[in-house]
Amino acid sequence: MSKKILVTGGNGRFAQVFKKKNTLLNLKLLSKKEFNILNLKSIEKSLIKYKPKILIHTAGLSRPMEQHEKNISKSIDLNIIGTANVVKMCKKYNIKVIYFSTNYVYDCIKGNFKETDGIKPINNYGLSKMGGEASVLMYKNSLVLRIQMTEKPFAYKKAYTNVYSNYMFHEELVKILPKLIKNFGVINVGGKSRSAYSFAKLHNKKTLKARNIDKGIYSNQTMNLIKLKKILKKINFSQC
Repeated sequence: MSKKILVTGGNGRFAQVFKKKNTLLNLKLLSKKEFNILNLKSIEKSLIKYKPKILIHTAGLSRPMEQHEKNISKSIDLNIIGTANVVKMCKKYNIKVIYFSTNYVYDCIKGNFKETDGIKPINNYGLSKMGGEASVLMYKNSLVLRIQMTEKPFAYKKAYTNVYSNYMFHEELVKILPKLIKNFGVINVGGKSRSAYSFAKLHNKKTLKARNIDKGIYSNQTMNLIKLKKILKKINFSQC
């Protein structure tokens, strides 16, 4: 039996795909009811009960982006304080933390961001994930994955032609995650660099073109994936 891995956010979109598609890892998905990231005792209880070697932290607040602007307290609680709580307890029991972050920690303007580039979020969502990253990276037994992923089918009827990114589906991340968990530090994770419209159209011919956003705003979210490719060696990103 492989090492026990706990996954927070067990009722979330990615976790459900992870549970369904995973064939290699010994997973235990934890719901908010069992694993409350705002309650240290709740976290510790699960860590003692399951005795994991690794914890994959996917719980937090994501879409819609507007909620991070409208409800700052909730964004801080779930993405910053909750993540810090997880790190504190995992450090106590020497459990490795793998944190799901985002490409939105970069400024999303110049593109081709390397892991070593400075981070400069341009919205509250990116800031909240940057805050989570800070606590995770203070703990050396950790890995931060800056991910650009979405669910299948593509969630929107329209997509931008002038916004470039590294979209990949949850299913693609499930395939490569077992090859990433032994690493430490920060890794950019995503698919082929292309416009949001090109990605969406590839998987749904009915996708419509969205009105172009102003130049320079979120226009180039692409990440440099050289480090990821070296780890995976041979991976067909065209299928992302």
